[in-house]
Parts: sequence; structure tokens; C-alpha cells
Amino acid sequence: MKQKLYGLPALLFSPSILAADMPLNMTQGVTEISGRVYNLHMIILYICCAIGLVVFGVMIYSMINHRKSRGAVAANFHESTKVEIAWTVVPFIILILMAIPATKTLIAMEDPSDADLTIKITGSQWKWHYSYFDHDLEFYSLLSTPREQIEGTEEKGENYLLEVDKPLVLPINKKVRFLMTSDDVIHSWWVPAFAVKKDANPGFINEAWTRIDKPGWYRGQCAELCGKDHGFMPIVVEALSEVDFDKWLIAQKQQANNAEAEAKAALSQTLSMEELMAQGEQIYLARCAACHQPNGAGLPGVFPSLIGSPITKGPVADHIDIVVNGKSGTAMQAFAKQLNATEIAAVVTFERNAWGNDSGDTVQAADVSSAGSSSAASNDSDTAIPVTLPVNQPENEQVKTTVAETVNEVVEEVEAVVLDDLTMDELMAVGEKVYMTHCVACHQAAGTGLPGAFPSLVGSPVITGPISGHLDVVINGKPGTAMQSFSSLLTPQQLAAVITYERNAWGNNSGDTVQASDAVGHGK
Repeated sequence: MKQKLYGLPALLFSPSILAADMPLNMTQGVTEISGRVYNLHMIILYICCAIGLVVFGVMIYSMINHRKSRGAVAANFHESTKVEIAWTVVPFIILILMAIPATKTLIAMEDPSDADLTIKITGSQWKWHYSYFDHDLEFYSLLSTPREQIEGTEEKGENYLLEVDKPLVLPINKKVRFLMTSDDVIHSWWVPAFAVKKDANPGFINEAWTRIDKPGWYRGQCAELCGKDHGFMPIVVEALSEVDFDKWLIAQKQQANNAEAEAKAALSQTLSMEELMAQGEQIYLARCAACHQPNGAGLPGVFPSLIGSPITKGPVADHIDIVVNGKSGTAMQAFAKQLNATEIAAVVTFERNAWGNDSGDTVQAADVSSAGSSSAASNDSDTAIPVTLPVNQPENEQVKTTVAETVNEVVEEVEAVVLDDLTMDELMAVGEKVYMTHCVACHQAAGTGLPGAFPSLVGSPVITGPISGHLDVVINGKPGTAMQSFSSLLTPQQLAAVITYERNAWGNNSGDTVQASDAVGHGK
């Protein structure tokens, strides 16, 4: 008993190494910042303990030595200047002593400059989307805990509700900058071992950073009440050595190439109803059951039922379209980047035949691909050009057009359409749509940006400077910043339109009009 009593002051005033062994204490983490946060926590704890000991010590001493039974007589004084000064100055000094290390730590936590790697983190109900800048790599990370464990029919695993199908992979000893936003509601990306906890707000970008000291697996979860499956949105980070991280990047690119080849091969495959239903059920339970429920009944007033619904009973093309492109203004996400054509075909088939729907429809990958092509063609009808190449011509028939000549003709036709000059009104209309799709998350709808993170476009040097400089930063991006290259994301017409829009919106009123030919000429 005496050992325990003697041990209490030792724990309170021991070095951080001993305090770190206390099971209920804050963990030190695996980054410099998490270590500084831990040390700050211990400093504040020690100050609070010291204040508590002094205050309660004086109280206990006063109750024992100045009680009435010992004949103590209360002093009679009023408005003591010395006491007033003492209880004002002493707390002020204590607060200053606490504020100095706290301010230093907070400044360090909010300094994402000079990052070696930038990753955009997008939260959505209920998954995380990771995009690696400069590496052309992105993927979704979903909870992988088996539903049998969630429903209690199987024993819970070691990492129950803290396991995902694809972890975020980061290199150690590198400064990693996080840009966080959301597709729908407010989420919060929290990994205690990194001392990183930052809200992901729709329409805004928040910044954080980390530098991991040692390899390993680190887990966290969404720390915001983001909806019914808030507790099913884990975060898993795998930290690798720099060499292993480079190998992982190469492997991911190879996997992407293999997946693309498999997707193309799948277009010529025909799966049976049983195969489609089996695969579709797995995908549905992993991707769709959170909203529409495992039994397809949905949540009345929130998520629609799929049992006998107009979508599952209507045309197959409409069903495919809503899965591929989502539905604006609702929680229905677009799965075009989340699932391949075979997976979309399987889940659509499953939804149209499960829970008593029994439509008998089977959807193949080719159906999804053709539906997607039709959708893309209708969306880009102003630039789509039908091309017919000669196929299987008899040997004795004179081929008037070689393949090379045909390609040249197609290129000339495309350039003729794409490079047509537009009026200021047409450019502004197209530019606004492009801006609201690709630029608004960083630079905001009013062009004001986010001070300290993303520059304002209102009267900025880029906007008021030469058009060639503006074209260069949009087409090629800006190394060392979050400004990515849009040369492969936008057509010349779209590039020209968004630059015209930025140079004339929000009171900039430069009067400049940029045409597609300017963008093509600059790219060359």
C-alpha cells in the first residue's frame, strides 16, 4: 500500500518516459508533431497537478488549523489590494507559461510547406478517397470488416471496424501534406499516432501534414458525426520505407495497367446469371448496403427502397446510368471511378433480381461500356465526330484512303471543331461550368481562395498578368503547390473557357477572350 502511495507523486512528476507507460495516458505517437503534442500535454498536466496540490493543500490546512473548535477567529478585512493583485498576476503568469509551448506547437502543426508528397483526402458517406498528386494514382478505401462480425453471427476480429480493403500507403521520413475536403457532409480524418485530426468540409479545403518516423500500420477513424454509418468509416495507414514505397508505386501502376487490360477483355465476356448474382451480392453488401440496407428496403424518407422501385423495374439503361453517374442533389454517388464495368453489370443484375424483383434481366460489361459511351457522347455532342474506317476491303478493290490519311483527316476535323472561336458569352458560360467542376474546391465559388492555402483569383498577379502565364499555370500546373496540371483533364476549348472566365469574373473584367487555338498553340 505504501509503495502505491509513494508511486503516485512519482508518476505525477516523473519524466515523460515513465508517464508514457500509464495505460490511460495519451500516447506519444510516431511523428515529431505527435511527440510535441504529447510533451505539451504532459507540461499542462504537471501545471494542473501542481495547482491542484497547492489549492487543496491550503484548503485542507485551513480547515484543520483554523476551525472554530480550536478557537480560530475569522479575520475581518475588505478589498485587499495585495490579494487582488496576487490572484490576477499569478494566473496571468501561469497562462503565459502555458501559452508559449502551446503556441509553438500549434504553429508547427499548421505549417504544411515544403512537402515531399501531397495527398488529397475526400470523405464521403461512408468511405475515404485518396488521390496522390504527381503520381497519377487514386483509389477508394472502404471498411473490410465482414458483415457477419458486424451482425454478431461471428466472433469479432482483432481490428474490428478498424480495417479497410485498401490502406493509405505513405513513405517514412518524408513530409506528407494532406488536403482534405468532402463530397457531402462534414467528416473528420483522425489518426492519433500522427496527431492529425482535421475536418473535411464540403466545398472547402483544409490542410494538415505529417512525417512518420518508423514503418508500421496505424489506424484511426472518422471523428465527426457524419451520418448513420459514422462508426463504419475507418482509416488505415501503412508506412513503408522510401525504397518499399517506390516499389509500391510501381506495383500500383502495374496493377492499374493489368486492371485496364482485364476490363477490356471483360467486354467480350458473357457471364451467367448465377455468376452475376454472386458477384453482384458481394459488391452490393460492400458498397450499397449502408444506404439501401442489406435487404434492399432502404430507409424511408432518407434512402429509397430498391424493392419494386421505378429504377429496378424500369429500363436497364436508366439503372446503369444512375449507378455510373449518380444523381445530383441526392446522396447517390457516381460509381464510374469506384467500380469497373463488370462490377457495375453484376450489381445492377443483382438489384434487378434480388428481394423478389425477379426481372430476369442480365447485364453484361459490354452493356455498361456502351451505356457509358452513349452518355459521354451525349455530354460532349458538340465535339464528337463520327469516324468510319475501311474494314475488310477486297484485295482487288482500290483503297483510296490509307489509314494514315484517314487519321490525318480525323485530326483536321477535330481541330476544326475544337478550335472554333467562341464569343465572350459562350466562353463565360462554358468556363463557369468548368470552374465549378474542377476549380471551386480550392479557389472557392467567389474566387477568393483560402488564405494561406489557396490563392485568391480576384485581382491576382496570374489573372492580371500575361495570358501566356495564365495558360501555363493551368496547363502545366505549378510544382511544389496543390495546383495540378489540367492538360490531360480538359480539352483546349475548356481550358480557353475557364481562363476567360477567371480573367473576367468577380470584378476582374479584363476583357480578355482566350480561344482553343491559343491553348493548343501554347501547349505546342
